[in-house]
Amino acid sequence: MRKILRLLIPQNLKIRLHKWLQAKQRAIKAPKMLRGFLDASGKWRPRTCISDTVFIDHPDRVFIADNVFIWHYTILDGTGSIEIEEGAQIGAWVGIFTHSSHIAIRLYGNHYLEIPGDLKKGYFIKKVKIGRYSFIGAGAKILPGVSIGKGALVSAHAIVNKNVADFQIVSGNPATVKGDTRKLDAKYLKDPQLREWYEEWQKN
Repeated sequence: MRKILRLLIPQNLKIRLHKWLQAKQRAIKAPKMLRGFLDASGKWRPRTCISDTVFIDHPDRVFIADNVFIWHYTILDGTGSIEIEEGAQIGAWVGIFTHSSHIAIRLYGNHYLEIPGDLKKGYFIKKVKIGRYSFIGAGAKILPGVSIGKGALVSAHAIVNKNVADFQIVSGNPATVKGDTRKLDAKYLKDPQLREWYEEWQKN
């Protein structure tokens, strides 16, 4: 039967059919960026773009300002509340965590699920804040209680367990300070228009 089909269907038609089918499959399965977001405050953020693959736990505690970009397969754990300020960009496969049960699970053993989270000993819940126009690189992990300053840059795959000051560049595990984004940006600011816009968001 296959031999007959091979004779009846020309090779170039088979190739075109395969290409068409694969294009349709990719279009269906491919992650998409969704423009606009209704954040926990009830405000519509028209310029915010968030991938349809981003997982938001406790969305009622995740506050996202406008002009924010969050790429594919990122996790936002809103247990202890997350605040993402205007213009922040978050790469793919980033994890922002606001709770940890790494001690509580051992303390309670089989009784872990019997105790509400906010009453468990050794169960940490702390807010995370991501500052204005900061950048979180792909694969980075932000741990509970961390605050990332405005204009900061967290390198790809960094594990951030301490606060990052405004404009700091951090990388590594655990993340340590490697530089200052203002030095990185200086060569571009000879353009008067760019300098005006750069200074504008820092005033507000």
